[in-house]
Amino acid sequence: MQSLETLDWVVIALYFLLLLGIAWWVIRQKTKNTEDYFLAGRNIGWFVVGASIFASNIGSEHVVGLAGAGAGDRMPMLIYELHAWLVLMLGWVFLPFYSRSGVFTMPEFLEKRFNSTARWFLSIFSLAAYVLTKVSVTIYAGGIVISTLLNIDFMVAAMATVVLTGIYTVLGGMRAVVYTEAVQTVVLIIGAGLLTIMGLNAVGGWEGVREAVTPEYLNMWRPPSDPDFPWPSLVISSTVVGIWYWCTDQYIVQRALTARNITEGRRGTIFGGLLKLLPVFLFLIPGIVALVLKQQGKLSWDTPDQAFPSLLTNILPAGLRGLVAAGLLAALMSSLASVFNSCSTLFTLDIYKKLSPDKSEAHLLRVGRIATLVVVVLGVLWVPIIQMIADGVLYEYLQSVQSYIAPPITAIFLLGIFYSRINSKGALATLFSGLVIAVIRLTLEINISNLTEGSLLHSFGAMNFLTFSAFFFLYCVIVAVVVSMFTERPSDEQLAGLTFATTSEEDRKANRNSYNKWDIIISVIIIIIVIGVMITFNGS
Repeated sequence: MQSLETLDWVVIALYFLLLLGIAWWVIRQKTKNTEDYFLAGRNIGWFVVGASIFASNIGSEHVVGLAGAGAGDRMPMLIYELHAWLVLMLGWVFLPFYSRSGVFTMPEFLEKRFNSTARWFLSIFSLAAYVLTKVSVTIYAGGIVISTLLNIDFMVAAMATVVLTGIYTVLGGMRAVVYTEAVQTVVLIIGAGLLTIMGLNAVGGWEGVREAVTPEYLNMWRPPSDPDFPWPSLVISSTVVGIWYWCTDQYIVQRALTARNITEGRRGTIFGGLLKLLPVFLFLIPGIVALVLKQQGKLSWDTPDQAFPSLLTNILPAGLRGLVAAGLLAALMSSLASVFNSCSTLFTLDIYKKLSPDKSEAHLLRVGRIATLVVVVLGVLWVPIIQMIADGVLYEYLQSVQSYIAPPITAIFLLGIFYSRINSKGALATLFSGLVIAVIRLTLEINISNLTEGSLLHSFGAMNFLTFSAFFFLYCVIVAVVVSMFTERPSDEQLAGLTFATTSEEDRKANRNSYNKWDIIISVIIIIIVIGVMITFNGS
């Protein structure tokens, strides 16, 4: 494996100087209050909103993990990168309700729709989920990237990047995060795009790839009997996870809430959906290229998660290697910065401020910064568990854990907005019982080797995670509906403007005036491209 040369280090250094310059400019603007710190003053335009959504989503866990899926015969995982249509759903379906309610956070929305207990639950649950699926996974992926590039200890490399990211996130808040993410998006797209083009040239283009691997390898649709990726379960589970992640999760929705109005927010999600189409070409295909080169004896790596950085250091010339390395570091930093700020927002506004409502804005800002540091420590502590579960394919670990987290929350948000009869008792029964089931499943999966094969516990822990998630979602919907039907109706205050049935004609008119024909046309084009990719990767 080639090491980085002087020109590569110069490119990386220039990139970091640019980032630090932007962060310093933002920090000097002075943070006035919590709205400015956590939502960038709600004054961001569509381009920065969309770029921030994309950069927040495409962290190094995607760069490493999605390429690893391509190199490790995990093509069905591609379906999670075809969620551009769900990014559109955020802007077209969910954002109008969030914007009208004036909330800072998703737990705050649940409090308005149900009650304060639902808010408390989602706040604490989300913080735990971020440690399990975002902070620790990003640190782990970053360690793989940087240790492979620089040939140093992976924990040392990851910690150094965590510290750098934490500094500008803590000092600059959400405004520093979204503006640096806009730059990181451009760097990542250019760098990974060049790697895709040069990698394909090295193996004779896409036809060369198709000749080197079997048609079945490029098939994302496995039969219902497939033990790993049965397509019906894959479609249901990925959609449930996608709605949770793109439409209800603070980590993503917070970007749309920074927009100056609903029009800019929706266009930001449309732009984000357009960008979301790129990972297939920027990361998955390089993973397949790395596999082909390994088969030809031109590339060497130990686990699929090392495919992307190995390809990077061997295919690209000096200078370009530095640019793509900077893009990888950008992916790591943007993901960490986003989750740091989201955790800080959730803890400060949904937990601490509820316990101490009389604290000043300056005090709340200090608490938010301290919360960031605590989340970092917890994420680092979870990394060894990921190494035990991930088994070289990080992306599959990420999606399996999210499959246990998503069903209760997706069910409550969907039913809460689309079905006015759902009340707080139904919501809480679903959330609390869902948490118990998710914890049991994750615990059994971690300890599966200690369970007696054929026993009830072993069967529950060993069930395909996609099939489990699909049945889990069905259970959550049934619990929410049944409990709600046998208890009192929600009050008018809990419904006003927060469900489709209770939206006023004035609000509907305002929503219709917030978009034009081009917003609709581009959204339709995105959906057509998603369908096209699904047809292309069908093994034929």
